[in-house]
Amino acid sequence: MKPRICRRRGPRNQCWLRFCITAVCCAAVISNMTAVEGQSTGSSSNNATVVVNIGVILDLNRTDFVGQVGLSCVEMAVSEFYDSHPDYTTRLAIATRDSQRDVVLAAASALDLIKNVQVQAILGPETSMQANFLIPLGEKAQVPIISFSASSPTLASIRSPYFFRATQKDSTQVNAIAAIVKAFGWRQAVPVYIDNAFGQGIVPSLVDSLDAVDARVPYRSAISPSATDDQIGQELYKLMTMQTRVFVVHVSPHLAARLFAKAKEVGMMSAGYVWIVTDGITDFLSSVDPSVLKSMQGVLGVKPHVPQTKEVIDFRARWKRKFRQDHPEILLDADLNSYGLWAYDATVALAMAVEKTADDNDDNIFSNVSDSSSTDLESIGVSSNGPNLARELSRTSFAGLSGDFAMEEDGELRASAYEVVNVNGNGARVVGFWTRGEGLARERMMMMMTNSAKLGTVIWPGDPGAVPRGFEIPTSGKKLRIGVPVKSGFSEFVSVTTDLETNKTSVIGYSIDIFEAVVQALPYALPFEYVPYAKPNGESAGTYDDLVYQNFECMIADTTVIANRSNYVDFTLPYTESGVSMLVPVKPNGSKNAWSFLKPLTWDLWVTTFLFFLFIGFVVWALEHRISKDFRGPPSHQVGTSLWFSFSTMVFAHRENVVSNLARTVVIIWCLVVLIITQSYTASFTSLLTVQRLQPTVADMNELLRKGDFVGYQDVSFVFGLLKRLGFRDDRLVPYKNSEHCNSLFNQGKIVAAFDEVPYIKLFLAKHCSKYMMTDPTYKADGFGFVFPKGSPLVADISRAILNVTEGDKMTKIEEAWFGKKDRCPESTTSTVSSGGQLGLNSFWSLFMIAGVAAVSALCIFTVQFVYEYRKLMSPQVDDDSQSKPSFWGRLLNLLKTFDNKDLECHTFRGDRVGDQNEVRLASLNVMSPSMYSVHTEFPVDSTQTLSPSMGSSSELHDNTIAQEVAIISIDLHPDSDGEGLVATANDEITRH
Repeated sequence: MKPRICRRRGPRNQCWLRFCITAVCCAAVISNMTAVEGQSTGSSSNNATVVVNIGVILDLNRTDFVGQVGLSCVEMAVSEFYDSHPDYTTRLAIATRDSQRDVVLAAASALDLIKNVQVQAILGPETSMQANFLIPLGEKAQVPIISFSASSPTLASIRSPYFFRATQKDSTQVNAIAAIVKAFGWRQAVPVYIDNAFGQGIVPSLVDSLDAVDARVPYRSAISPSATDDQIGQELYKLMTMQTRVFVVHVSPHLAARLFAKAKEVGMMSAGYVWIVTDGITDFLSSVDPSVLKSMQGVLGVKPHVPQTKEVIDFRARWKRKFRQDHPEILLDADLNSYGLWAYDATVALAMAVEKTADDNDDNIFSNVSDSSSTDLESIGVSSNGPNLARELSRTSFAGLSGDFAMEEDGELRASAYEVVNVNGNGARVVGFWTRGEGLARERMMMMMTNSAKLGTVIWPGDPGAVPRGFEIPTSGKKLRIGVPVKSGFSEFVSVTTDLETNKTSVIGYSIDIFEAVVQALPYALPFEYVPYAKPNGESAGTYDDLVYQNFECMIADTTVIANRSNYVDFTLPYTESGVSMLVPVKPNGSKNAWSFLKPLTWDLWVTTFLFFLFIGFVVWALEHRISKDFRGPPSHQVGTSLWFSFSTMVFAHRENVVSNLARTVVIIWCLVVLIITQSYTASFTSLLTVQRLQPTVADMNELLRKGDFVGYQDVSFVFGLLKRLGFRDDRLVPYKNSEHCNSLFNQGKIVAAFDEVPYIKLFLAKHCSKYMMTDPTYKADGFGFVFPKGSPLVADISRAILNVTEGDKMTKIEEAWFGKKDRCPESTTSTVSSGGQLGLNSFWSLFMIAGVAAVSALCIFTVQFVYEYRKLMSPQVDDDSQSKPSFWGRLLNLLKTFDNKDLECHTFRGDRVGDQNEVRLASLNVMSPSMYSVHTEFPVDSTQTLSPSMGSSSELHDNTIAQEVAIISIDLHPDSDGEGLVATANDEITRH
């Protein structure tokens, strides 16, 4: 028989179970129970209702409140449900079995209920370990198993369609616990759990939830269910030696009472400790002995939130009366908990599902049932109504005592809110709530309106006023072990020396002083000791990367924060500048020579300024030529005057009189431009001649790569790998150990540049600032930081203390002590004279644009006015004598000749009556309008009379010109004659000639 049983499919524990059930089941006890229940079933067969057998498997020990409370709630649910539904055609008949906290006996009881009583469903079992064995039995017999207290998340992995969990699984409450840890900023937590399926099932979910809020689990404390008080004390003493002070307790209520009593005894319920308990403990706080509550003062806990409706309050009163009547031997004031409400709702849901499948119930619902005296697994039969009942259970939903009762698709009860309670005085008070969507909130109503993650006032163990930090250093006199490197170069940052006589190790340096200043800034004491990372002979034991990965509680050195290291350790905020830069020698820039005066301006600005001087001179000449005596004369004189006037504006030495308003506008704007340019030039040229500037011998990194020059780097530094990634060959990289070695390599010409981190370069420049300079950072890094193990709670406090130190005067004093004062040497950075440092056209193009627009606009306005005034000269009029039209170029030539003449209407020429003879002679060579002539001679002339003959051939034009000149001369010879006589005389002269 045994081989046939073990050959069946299923887990190994099922094979072991089947063998144990067959071997240990007590047939006599089961037969007696079956006889009683058979009589009950037979007596009710005469009624019109259909009796449906339902099994209940619980631990009915008097000290087990879950079983006692659950059974009483099941019985009350059956009674009250049918009292309120008298028209239902089905009735549940309860068959109870006591599992006596035994897994095998629970399985035997289920086998008996299925095979002999032929129950259609089983309420229970109480524990997850028992459920793990009962679920395969229920699936084989197609009998639904409904547990209201088995909360282990591992049961969900079985995925049986006949298992329904009418309680919240433990993986739901761990999110609420993680939210509490996050709200108070704790970085570590230690699970303390019972070492069985109930306790082990929550640990993976708890670790994942804590990891999601950036809290680490450094240790897991498992306590055996049968542990003695001494064994519990030993485990607690082990926890005391650790830094972590946040503990999440997930044990049975009975073990929790012993655990906290021992914790109080050893001093772990004092200030600084944090205890968080799960709902398996919190639900029974109202029923425990007052001495237990006294040892749990300040404990936080979570439990499912049950709305305190009128129905719940009334049921709680009825249940207390009934429970005291049924169990007068229990002296404690038992109180209804969440498990009792879930038991009640689960029974109601089962009764509703049974009623919906009433038509499927018959006398023989089990098939393939063998001899009733046998307990063989092969003969338990299969329930024909099981699939229908399981389907209806998954569809059932209603407003129960525990809240909205509804099953998810996987047979799990829909998640509800959780209460956060705090043990204080004689009980636990609610300090907040948690829901999956809203997180923590102080008031239940706030969860619907705000995302507040705050709790009410919490009383902590030892009743301290402040929130515990979650860790304590040291513990039991233990000091923080700090690893420091042993190095030969740049000892200003970290230096480890050992006195051979006393064998005493001394650790000093810039990084050491910064760390000690940070520790002093902490709000608590932090004892520590330095542990050199060295071999027995005193030499370095490895690189910085090797030291980072060692098992130290902290590392203090000039350690750069880089990405690959952060995968294994946590860094504090940096306390130095960041970046890798290039160090190069310097040389004079050669700016002080004969042509230095040209360097303040770029060539394009020089050319543009020169062209604008010419252009402005031309515009002013064009606007002033006809009306200003200063801009008239021979062509060479006019050109010289225009250039002189234009260039003299540079020093504001121009003396020519500007008459035209248009020209004045142009000159004013141009003088403003010249003023700005000259002042800028003066400032730049002064700086060029007086400020000492150095030029690097290497412009940038690309020049090094192109030429293949040798470059240096600090030995055992991550810079070597960086340079290789940037494209430098290994044979072109030269290591150096310290600043003196680096300077020697430069002097010997073995390297032309060096790459290092900014703090090292600044230390180097403090000694050799006149010979070298630092370029802009080539590679961004996060500077130097202190190293801690992953998830260390000290990182946040140390980082905050670093900010306090770096922002104060303490940091400056430490830097001056190790690197000297900054005023000892001028800042050595790249300051080369290049096109980027000269004054270029891009700085003044807007000024040139304004001046150019003003000049062009003035010239256009003048041209339009002039052409409009002498438009008749451009009109193609027919000559009276030759009867031919003048050509366009002839008309344009006449217009230009008119432009070259004085504008006698201008006020600058109105005082001249006769004028200079040469000017009159030149004016007479053009065709004068009557108005011009009248102004010149100051007597009226008839518009029909003219002194100018008709335009003809070139010879005729020449003769007419001579005649006009003679006529004008004649007029000048008779200045006292009247106007008419002069006209007659002039006409006679013209006719004669």
